Amino acid sequence: MALNYRLLALDIDGTLVNSRNELTERTREALLEASAAGIRIVLATGRRYSRALPLVAPLGIEAPVVTASGALIKRASDHQTLYRARFDGDLLTRLLGIADRAGYSALLYGDTFADGFDYYCASTEVEHPLARDFFSRNVNCHRLWPELMSAPPAGIFAGCCIGARDEMLALHERFTSELPGELYTHVLRSPKYLGFMCEIAPHGVTKWSGVLKLADEWGIAAEEICAVGDDVNDLPMIEGAGLGVAMGNALPEVQAAADRIAPGHDEDGLVRVVEWVLGGV
Repeated sequence: MALNYRLLALDIDGTLVNSRNELTERTREALLEASAAGIRIVLATGRRYSRALPLVAPLGIEAPVVTASGALIKRASDHQTLYRARFDGDLLTRLLGIADRAGYSALLYGDTFADGFDYYCASTEVEHPLARDFFSRNVNCHRLWPELMSAPPAGIFAGCCIGARDEMLALHERFTSELPGELYTHVLRSPKYLGFMCEIAPHGVTKWSGVLKLADEWGIAAEEICAVGDDVNDLPMIEGAGLGVAMGNALPEVQAAADRIAPGHDEDGLVRVVEWVLGGV
């Protein structure tokens, strides 16, 4: 029996764009074909909203953007916020205390696109070379908040710390053991940076939770969703969707969790995914 997929949820880095950060014409045309067939397109990314936004206009599709791995959803056409996660009680200050004791200062994300910046930080004059690399590639994206670790600003929905992979995995374990069941954390590396990020959000906030919020509004069931990605923050949506697809360049654990493996992002793998979705197979 042919399956009727009505929503296509797409990661950006390693999925929508190739290794040169390009949206190819073949991929764009395939997604336009899917949209013309009535399939909703949602971008679900770990990127900050400002970094995801430049890819929406070239698509030529009205596509909501699930950013910060599910913690902020915005409509690109008018920048309206559709959803923003929140830390309950003193959870944010408690997790910042854990990071501080481990020797890291966090970046905290606010819904501040209209104000011209993406995140708060205590300082950009940092010792860790991987954190310095991040700041060097994000000039004028921050707002200084010197007392961030003890008195963070209001409206924070997510954050991250930056370091080497083993450092961030150890920090992830500290969050998990000291704040069990209160956070969603994972460790990954954006292709734009040298360092790894331990990304932090309230418990239950994932790309999949963000996609489901939109799907519920549109009357679309989980089994009618095809989700595609390549990294650990894509696992919840790949595991939850009716059709979970890993790109050929995806991490082994992501491929192991997927229903199907598409060609890699340098082979226009999404073209094949659209063929599957339109064919209901």
